[in-house]
Amino acid sequence: MNKLFSPIVVGKLNLNNRIVMAPMTRSRAPQNLPNDLMAKYYGMRSSAGLIITEGASPSANGLGYARIPGLFNAEQVEAWKKITEAVHKNGGKIFVQLMHTGRVGHPLNLPSSGKLLAPSALAAPGEMWTDTQGMQPHPVPVEMKESDILHAIQEYAQASLWALQAGFDGVELHSANGYLMDQFLNKASNQRQDNWGGSVENRIRFSVEVAKACVSAVGADKVGMRISPYGVFNGMIQDPQMDELYLSLIKKLNEQGLVYIHVVDHSSMGAPPVSAALKAKIRESFKGLYILSGGYDAEKANIDLMENKGDLVAFGRPFISNPNLVEKMKEGQAFTPADSDTFYTPGEKGYLDYSL
Repeated sequence: MNKLFSPIVVGKLNLNNRIVMAPMTRSRAPQNLPNDLMAKYYGMRSSAGLIITEGASPSANGLGYARIPGLFNAEQVEAWKKITEAVHKNGGKIFVQLMHTGRVGHPLNLPSSGKLLAPSALAAPGEMWTDTQGMQPHPVPVEMKESDILHAIQEYAQASLWALQAGFDGVELHSANGYLMDQFLNKASNQRQDNWGGSVENRIRFSVEVAKACVSAVGADKVGMRISPYGVFNGMIQDPQMDELYLSLIKKLNEQGLVYIHVVDHSSMGAPPVSAALKAKIRESFKGLYILSGGYDAEKANIDLMENKGDLVAFGRPFISNPNLVEKMKEGQAFTPADSDTFYTPGEKGYLDYSL
């Protein structure tokens, strides 16, 4: 039996297969607006059971990278409709990933109204590309006041409402990879001494409150979350409370009834592996669906699905250069390699020139 190609119900959605197109930043949205290029790109990949878009910021403050899309005003809502219509026209389903970049950014990438905000005034390591001045060091962000935190939570909820207006089937909350929600979880970026930092209970509070607000806005069947335990991207660190923190987060998310948890494992790209024991505990304790990720091919994906390690499997980079990835996996065809030099460059090259 090949479980990977079998249908599954996610919330109230009937998916044709268990293949998820993972969220991947592609930086093809000048002025932070979705466009016709993006509509074609996602439409070409609609045979995936579920598409999760690249990160879209719920706030002017969260547009840390050059040319990433937003979802915080009416103009952006209208622009996203092209994408959702293209996917639905081809029989696909699509969630938008809400990604506030927090301290991972630069003022040159933000609109004039945007501020580089984070849990603590601690700069992310390394540099950030800007279209106007090239590579620039990450600046020290402004530490969020209580009012900033509460406002950001409401921005996620409002973005979830905007998402449904734009035609999305749901939202994925990006609480992984060193972005704002993960910055609250991790001691490398959160050194607060108030109710939003310090203890495990306080560090998970922001992710829990965002989930709660979004569920209240659009319903639990339309809200998932992505997490990256043991991840080190964007300066995140491991600490002795790592397992306790994520299991406490899962317990709180169960109370909200989230439709899925999407667990990042970038060990195939050289990152530290996620503890197998922690993965098993998350799988056992989370009441919703579990999306596996991390260097999968069709054979390994089917094995892990058959062994009940997860319910769906996310594929990332293979989808960049193989719009017909689902069909290729069904037929056992070789994948076209992707050109990493064009992952984040503007225009069609490396974006729309991979054939079906």
